[in-house]
Amino acid sequence: MEDKIQVIVAKTAGFCFGVERAVNQVYQQIESGVRPIYTLGPIIHNEEVVKDLEQKGVRVISREEIRDIHEGTVIIRSHGVGRQVYEELEKQGVHIVDATCPFVKKIHHIVEEQNRAGRRIIIIGDSTHPEVEGIRGWADNRTLTAKTEEEIDSFVLKKDEKICFVAQTTFNYKKFKYLVEKFSKKGYDIIVFNSICSATEERQKEAERIASQVDAMIVIGGKSSSNTRKLYEICKMQCGNTHFIQTLDDLQPESGNSVRSVGITAGASTPKNIIEEVHTNVRTKF
Repeated sequence: MEDKIQVIVAKTAGFCFGVERAVNQVYQQIESGVRPIYTLGPIIHNEEVVKDLEQKGVRVISREEIRDIHEGTVIIRSHGVGRQVYEELEKQGVHIVDATCPFVKKIHHIVEEQNRAGRRIIIIGDSTHPEVEGIRGWADNRTLTAKTEEEIDSFVLKKDEKICFVAQTTFNYKKFKYLVEKFSKKGYDIIVFNSICSATEERQKEAERIASQVDAMIVIGGKSSSNTRKLYEICKMQCGNTHFIQTLDDLQPESGNSVRSVGITAGASTPKNIIEEVHTNVRTKF
């Protein structure tokens, strides 16, 4: 009976270009024999990968710990950091490996340029996400962040203010478009940069399409991964029977559900081997 279940795996599931590049850079540093190696925050939001790197001697440090590091290599993860963090690392005299995703780097340049030109920056995204914190670090303290309609409406701005909108690379495109359109009715002079990564957009669209066609949907990724959480929300709207898991062991569907088709997608921080394991064994779970 289980063999009759159709399984559809999203082509865009798994590591995006920026994450793959960052993870590869850490392994390259390990192979080069340099020690000690630190990553500023977990290199990706995936516990399995971080655990493997720790076993190979890579230590995760926080920004506060930079002042205690006087030697070795510090790797900046794909989320990127603000200008001040580079200055702090340079002051410590450590070797810096910058694994910031080029798409994120591009936002840093836009924000710095537009802010210098006198525009107030509004970042559409999660204010507590490391990527957004990094983007803020390239503008002045007038910078605002929002991810809801209520937050956009609560902004108190001067009538003559010039605004520049950017988005967290993993933000939901439809929501970004909606929030910007709503704000634009207020009549401000605004410039909009759709800085949502094309890979994120494609992954979200494909996940939405698959979820609308299946009886059950599985979204694989780390619990603290912002882009995976958004994938889950998108899929859940299309398919009520959607499961958010980190590994195959987490998949515990309710018995009694008649499932003839299952869709699988995964966030940008999910290694290929975990996706393959779920794909290979998913029929035994339903």
